[in-house]
Amino acid sequence: MVDEKKAIFTIGIAAQMLDVHPRTLRIYEEEGLITPLRKGKWRYYTINDIKWIECLREMIHEHGVSIAAIKKLLQYTPCWNITDCPFEKRKQCTAFMANGLIPKKIDKQKSRKVQNIDSKAA
Repeated sequence: MVDEKKAIFTIGIAAQMLDVHPRTLRIYEEEGLITPLRKGKWRYYTINDIKWIECLREMIHEHGVSIAAIKKLLQYTPCWNITDCPFEKRKQCTAFMANGLIPKKIDKQKSRKVQNIDSKAA
């Protein structure tokens, strides 16, 4: 079995696997959404990178979430909360399994309490 963390795909092969133009992968990298292994001018992608990019593409194209919105949302919640991934899909998600995180939504009530405390302190 291939190690999912081993970078073995060049940008051309990764783009072919994902059915995207290599420029798309460069844009994702420029935006900080992916970080392929770099050796000189060459980029190498892992199986986990491919799975994450598939998830990114789903968020962008099937759910209509912009790249800027994905970047902002990922600061506050894991990706599976953004797209409401079903648990069956999460079980195969390397981000979900590797982090060992329990997915949860941002508690808006708690967020309001923090804002109230901050405004009283000012």
